[in-house]
Amino acid sequence: MSLRPVLRWPDKRLRTAAAPVSAITDATRAIWDEMIAVMEAMPGVGLAATQLGEMQALAVVDASEARGQVVRMANPEILHASVHLREHQEASPCLPGVSAVIERPRAVTVRFLNASGEVEERDFVGLWATSVQHQIDHLQGRMYFDRLGRVKRDMLLRKARKLA
Repeated sequence: MSLRPVLRWPDKRLRTAAAPVSAITDATRAIWDEMIAVMEAMPGVGLAATQLGEMQALAVVDASEARGQVVRMANPEILHASVHLREHQEASPCLPGVSAVIERPRAVTVRFLNASGEVEERDFVGLWATSVQHQIDHLQGRMYFDRLGRVKRDMLLRKARKLA
Protein backbone atom coordinates (compact mmCIF):
# COMPACT_ATOMS: atom_id res chain seq x y z
CA MET A 1 0.00 0.00 0.00
CA SER A 2 1.31 3.41 -0.97
CA LEU A 3 1.05 5.82 1.97
CA ARG A 4 0.06 9.44 1.61
CA PRO A 5 2.67 11.95 2.70
CA VAL A 6 2.09 13.97 5.84
CA LEU A 7 1.09 17.57 5.11
CA ARG A 8 3.80 20.13 5.87
CA TRP A 9 3.27 23.38 7.71
CA PRO A 10 2.01 25.94 6.60
CA ASP A 11 -0.49 23.91 4.49
CA LYS A 12 -3.88 25.62 5.03
CA ARG A 13 -5.60 22.28 5.71
CA LEU A 14 -3.66 22.07 9.00
CA ARG A 15 -5.61 25.17 10.11
CA THR A 16 -8.99 23.73 9.09
CA ALA A 17 -11.26 21.88 11.49
CA ALA A 18 -12.13 18.33 10.48
CA ALA A 19 -15.69 17.35 9.59
CA PRO A 20 -17.50 15.03 12.02
CA VAL A 21 -17.85 11.38 11.02
CA SER A 22 -21.47 10.21 10.86
CA ALA A 23 -20.82 6.45 10.71
CA ILE A 24 -17.92 4.01 10.75
CA THR A 25 -17.64 2.44 7.29
CA ASP A 26 -15.13 0.29 5.44
CA ALA A 27 -13.72 3.53 3.99
CA THR A 28 -13.25 4.84 7.55
CA ARG A 29 -11.45 1.65 8.55
CA ALA A 30 -9.18 1.92 5.48
CA ILE A 31 -8.23 5.49 6.45
CA TRP A 32 -7.48 4.34 10.01
CA ASP A 33 -5.31 1.50 8.65
CA GLU A 34 -3.34 3.95 6.50
CA MET A 35 -2.98 6.35 9.45
CA ILE A 36 -1.61 3.54 11.62
CA ALA A 37 0.91 2.59 8.92
CA VAL A 38 2.06 6.22 8.63
CA MET A 39 2.24 6.57 12.44
CA GLU A 40 4.33 3.39 12.75
CA ALA A 41 6.63 4.46 9.90
CA MET A 42 7.44 7.82 11.60
CA PRO A 43 7.53 6.30 14.32
CA GLY A 44 5.03 8.27 16.39
CA VAL A 45 2.44 7.84 19.13
CA GLY A 46 -0.52 9.33 17.30
CA LEU A 47 -1.84 10.76 14.05
CA ALA A 48 -4.87 12.81 13.02
CA ALA A 49 -6.49 12.29 9.61
CA THR A 50 -6.08 15.99 8.83
CA GLN A 51 -2.30 15.47 8.84
CA LEU A 52 -2.79 13.34 5.71
CA GLY A 53 -5.18 15.84 4.14
CA GLU A 54 -8.19 13.70 5.06
CA MET A 55 -10.56 16.27 6.55
CA GLN A 56 -12.52 13.88 8.76
CA ALA A 57 -12.44 13.81 12.57
CA LEU A 58 -10.40 10.60 12.81
CA ALA A 59 -7.40 9.92 15.03
CA VAL A 60 -5.23 7.00 16.06
CA VAL A 61 -3.10 6.77 19.20
CA ASP A 62 -0.68 4.11 20.43
CA ALA A 63 1.50 5.24 23.31
CA SER A 64 2.15 1.69 24.50
CA GLU A 65 5.76 0.60 24.94
CA ALA A 66 5.26 -2.70 23.14
CA ARG A 67 3.06 -1.12 20.41
CA GLY A 68 0.08 -2.89 18.86
CA GLN A 69 -2.48 -1.29 21.21
CA VAL A 70 -3.81 1.32 18.80
CA VAL A 71 -6.98 3.16 19.77
CA ARG A 72 -9.01 4.23 16.73
CA MET A 73 -11.20 7.27 17.37
CA ALA A 74 -13.81 9.16 15.38
CA ASN A 75 -15.10 12.51 16.65
CA PRO A 76 -12.99 12.45 19.83
CA GLU A 77 -13.99 15.03 22.43
CA ILE A 78 -12.61 15.70 25.87
CA LEU A 79 -15.27 15.36 28.55
CA HIS A 80 -13.01 15.92 31.54
CA ALA A 81 -9.41 17.03 31.99
CA SER A 82 -7.27 16.65 35.09
CA VAL A 83 -6.27 19.80 36.95
CA HIS A 84 -2.82 18.24 37.33
CA LEU A 85 -0.59 19.15 34.41
CA ARG A 86 2.22 17.23 32.72
CA GLU A 87 5.05 18.56 30.58
CA HIS A 88 6.11 16.66 27.48
CA GLN A 89 8.41 17.37 24.54
CA GLU A 90 5.98 17.48 21.59
CA ALA A 91 6.68 17.46 17.88
CA SER A 92 4.81 16.84 14.64
CA PRO A 93 5.80 15.35 11.29
CA CYS A 94 4.02 18.41 9.81
CA LEU A 95 6.88 20.54 11.11
CA PRO A 96 9.97 18.29 11.07
CA GLY A 97 13.13 19.01 13.01
CA VAL A 98 11.63 21.09 15.82
CA SER A 99 9.86 20.38 19.10
CA ALA A 100 8.78 22.17 22.25
CA VAL A 101 7.87 21.37 25.84
CA ILE A 102 4.09 21.66 26.12
CA GLU A 103 2.09 21.52 29.34
CA ARG A 104 -1.24 19.68 29.16
CA PRO A 105 -3.61 17.96 31.59
CA ARG A 106 -2.04 14.73 32.90
CA ALA A 107 -5.27 12.77 32.36
CA VAL A 108 -8.37 13.17 30.20
CA THR A 109 -11.68 11.40 29.71
CA VAL A 110 -12.56 11.24 26.03
CA ARG A 111 -15.77 10.26 24.25
CA PHE A 112 -15.47 8.94 20.68
CA LEU A 113 -16.90 6.52 18.15
CA ASN A 114 -14.77 3.38 18.25
CA ALA A 115 -13.93 0.95 15.43
CA SER A 116 -17.26 -0.85 15.99
CA GLY A 117 -19.18 2.39 15.56
CA GLU A 118 -20.16 2.50 19.23
CA VAL A 119 -19.84 5.52 21.49
CA GLU A 120 -17.04 4.86 23.96
CA GLU A 121 -15.72 6.85 26.91
CA ARG A 122 -12.16 6.15 27.95
CA ASP A 123 -9.67 7.59 30.40
CA PHE A 124 -6.17 8.33 29.12
CA VAL A 125 -3.21 9.12 31.39
CA GLY A 126 0.38 10.27 30.83
CA LEU A 127 1.73 10.00 27.28
CA TRP A 128 -1.60 8.54 26.11
CA ALA A 129 -3.41 11.66 27.38
CA THR A 130 -0.82 13.97 25.82
CA SER A 131 -1.11 12.25 22.43
CA VAL A 132 -4.92 12.21 22.45
CA GLN A 133 -4.99 15.95 23.23
CA HIS A 134 -2.38 16.62 20.53
CA GLN A 135 -4.51 14.75 17.93
CA ILE A 136 -7.70 16.54 19.01
CA ASP A 137 -5.86 19.84 18.54
CA HIS A 138 -4.98 18.78 14.96
CA LEU A 139 -8.63 17.88 14.30
CA GLN A 140 -9.63 21.38 15.46
CA GLY A 141 -7.09 23.08 13.17
CA ARG A 142 -4.52 23.78 15.89
CA MET A 143 -0.85 22.86 16.15
CA TYR A 144 1.06 22.11 19.35
CA PHE A 145 3.07 25.32 19.01
CA ASP A 146 -0.17 27.33 19.33
CA ARG A 147 0.09 26.49 23.04
CA LEU A 148 3.39 28.39 23.32
CA GLY A 149 3.79 32.06 24.09
CA ARG A 150 4.36 34.34 21.10
CA VAL A 151 8.14 34.63 21.49
CA LYS A 152 8.74 30.87 21.83
CA ARG A 153 6.31 30.13 19.00
CA ASP A 154 8.02 32.63 16.67
CA MET A 155 11.46 31.19 17.52
CA LEU A 156 10.26 27.65 16.82
CA LEU A 157 8.71 28.62 13.46
CA ARG A 158 11.84 30.56 12.44
CA LYS A 159 13.99 27.50 13.22
CA ALA A 160 11.58 25.27 11.25
CA ARG A 161 11.77 27.58 8.22
CA LYS A 162 15.58 27.43 8.29
CA LEU A 163 15.48 23.62 8.37
CA ALA A 164 12.96 23.41 5.48
